[in-house]
Amino acid sequence: MATEIASGTIDVSKSNSINLLHSKAVGLAGVLFLAVTGAAPMSAMLGNVPFAAGYGIGKYTPAAFLMATIVLTIFSVGYAAMASRVSSVGGFYSFISQGLGREVGMSAGIGSLACYSLFEASLTGLFAFFGNLWISQHFGINVPWIVLALAMIVVIAALAYRDVKVSARLLGIALILEVIMLVIFSLGVLFAHGGTNFSGDSLNVFKVFTPVAEQKVGDVAIPAGEAAVGIFMAFWSWVGFEMAPNYAEESRDPKRIIPQSLLISVIGLGLFYTFVSWCAVAAYPTEADMVAKAFSDGVNFFLTPIQTFVGGWGYQLMSLLILTSSFACGMAFHNTASRYLYSLAREGVLPQAIAETHDHHKSPHKARPCSRFWQRYGSCSTV
Repeated sequence: MATEIASGTIDVSKSNSINLLHSKAVGLAGVLFLAVTGAAPMSAMLGNVPFAAGYGIGKYTPAAFLMATIVLTIFSVGYAAMASRVSSVGGFYSFISQGLGREVGMSAGIGSLACYSLFEASLTGLFAFFGNLWISQHFGINVPWIVLALAMIVVIAALAYRDVKVSARLLGIALILEVIMLVIFSLGVLFAHGGTNFSGDSLNVFKVFTPVAEQKVGDVAIPAGEAAVGIFMAFWSWVGFEMAPNYAEESRDPKRIIPQSLLISVIGLGLFYTFVSWCAVAAYPTEADMVAKAFSDGVNFFLTPIQTFVGGWGYQLMSLLILTSSFACGMAFHNTASRYLYSLAREGVLPQAIAETHDHHKSPHKARPCSRFWQRYGSCSTV
């Protein structure tokens, strides 16, 4: 075994007693694409910001994102330290098993598998909803949502079956397009000539517990908001960044790349989310107008301003990219869920047919428990 027990670090990628994934397949950029796409910047902004603003904390939504950046950065310091010591596809399962024991780790692994599977299911619903809307607007055809959802699952499964490099490239393209589109939106609002309402007070983290007041704007009756809703939606926007350690066995230098990708994704997403959400809440002439739009027409919270300040082409492109964003996000969760399945199968918790890797693609599509590795090191998936 080449596992670095003496130095206090553990690395399963050099073991010859188990079926390994594609070693050294992706670098720092690849891991970032695989993990950050799970956070889905486009879906996070278009889905979470309106809900946080209309039902939670109104103009202080950007402050919630700034606070979440600070808190998650502190968390990531410890998480990155663990990732630098334990390199495994098991993610949370691996870390918890090393610290608290195999039984607790197994529970965490099964819980993580269930959560990522549910996340993927929710993304198929988002993709199907916007897909149905886009097709009906452009072609006048009403495609049942279940057809679009199943089509998404089939395509994702086919792509995940192949080499992880394929996923990294596709998710990288989707992520870059999402970021470019959100930058265009933000710059369009930032340099608009009138009709906006920028305020530095929106970034005051000490006011994130200020809920939306009960009010009526035109015909829209807005009930009092809940600050916890706005704060939760901000933190929720990072879901997916924690997937980076699940690609440790497939990265070129996991002890360096995984910690770096965690810190870069948290801080990078945080600054980006704060800026984009600040532009979004400032894209309306008054706070009341903004809250009313977020509460009553959240689907168009970003689409209406981009049409006004950027143009019809921006509206059309953003409408299309929300589809690629939800698809890419679902694919990222699918990849992570499959690696939890693979990890648990290596333990013998799940059927053996899940943990063997493909002869050519080295993707996790079959299984075999690694009893010899467990006997020597305590757990094959916790290393």
